[in-house]
Amino acid sequence: MDLCLAKKGCRPIHSLVGIFFSVPVCYDNFFFFQIAMIINKQPPAQQEEDDLRCSEKKMASESYPPPFRSLPDSTQAVDLDDQVNPVHDSEDPIPVVDLQSLKLGEACEFWGIFRLVNHGVPPTLLTQLREHAKMVFSLPFESKQSLITNPLSYFWGTPALTPSGAALSTKGSSTLQNINWVEGLNVPLAQLSFQIDNPIIASFSLVLEEYGKHLARLATTIFDAMVINLGLDPIESKSHLSNSTGIVRVYRYPPHCSNSSSASAWGMDVHTDSSVLSILNQDEVGGLEVLKDNEWFSVNPIPNTLIVNLGDMMQAISDDKYKSVKHRVKVNRSKERVSICYFVFPGEGSVIRSSNYKPFTYRDFQNEVQQDIKSVGYKVGLERFQA
Repeated sequence: MDLCLAKKGCRPIHSLVGIFFSVPVCYDNFFFFQIAMIINKQPPAQQEEDDLRCSEKKMASESYPPPFRSLPDSTQAVDLDDQVNPVHDSEDPIPVVDLQSLKLGEACEFWGIFRLVNHGVPPTLLTQLREHAKMVFSLPFESKQSLITNPLSYFWGTPALTPSGAALSTKGSSTLQNINWVEGLNVPLAQLSFQIDNPIIASFSLVLEEYGKHLARLATTIFDAMVINLGLDPIESKSHLSNSTGIVRVYRYPPHCSNSSSASAWGMDVHTDSSVLSILNQDEVGGLEVLKDNEWFSVNPIPNTLIVNLGDMMQAISDDKYKSVKHRVKVNRSKERVSICYFVFPGEGSVIRSSNYKPFTYRDFQNEVQQDIKSVGYKVGLERFQA
């Protein structure tokens, strides 16, 4: 509105809307303003574009799981859209860490998340990875269920998985209102050397294998720097991160076109990762949000950067000096989002010891998490192991 009033020759008046809200508007923007106020506070052109995309999505996608293909219309207005503001480095609150210097203190202690630059992963590989992911997800839903087989797995409606990669049935997750608006692939990187008949999935596996080598390098480099910063014994800490445990999960979040408040608009609910580290490659759509000091911050997409967030295992290893960040994923109203996340864990049998927690292995932690999700519907996490 300030821009409007600053225009040369623009004379403010008060419309009916302006009278009630004491908002000055301009003659030449008067009609535009009224419509924008009525239709979800969006400009008419933007609303029309969003509605068109929603209609196309409802009519089209056989690639989506059936509940995601069409939703009933509703007149109850709910703002489900996660509009991504123009990205400027100076406006982005997430700490930036250069792999060449790895100054981790503030990012790990106060945020539990940072944006990694100069990471050495070729930009062409990052783009290629997302494009291959989109090709796999574009396969018909039924084809994905039949073609994506062990050791890979396909899941939808929940990000909670069993150790084998199957969707974990959670308490209260059987209805449309409670499912997460996400589908995905679970890829254990150590098991990628196997024959795949489908050329699309086979090609994607080759790209994932190359990507996994880069991510293992990054995870090891970052973890070693954390061990030094925390003053931990490097020999004892070595087993706390094992590249053989690395998995990639590839997520697609379909657009959520309904205005109904009865359906979930979240791709992922608030959670922390169970890993030591998670490294995210996201597309341009956005939707990831992180919690700091009881405020939510959007993690805006910036090309050729990776997002690193610390998981529960790192918090325990650091004796709570570093934090496992709470985060969630909000679904866009008109655009689907694709992201690829690498998770790495402690080695089998590696015992985590710290003054704040009873000694435990990742397998102990994983078993508790699985049980909690089945019984109470969410992960209790490190509280189960507090000393």
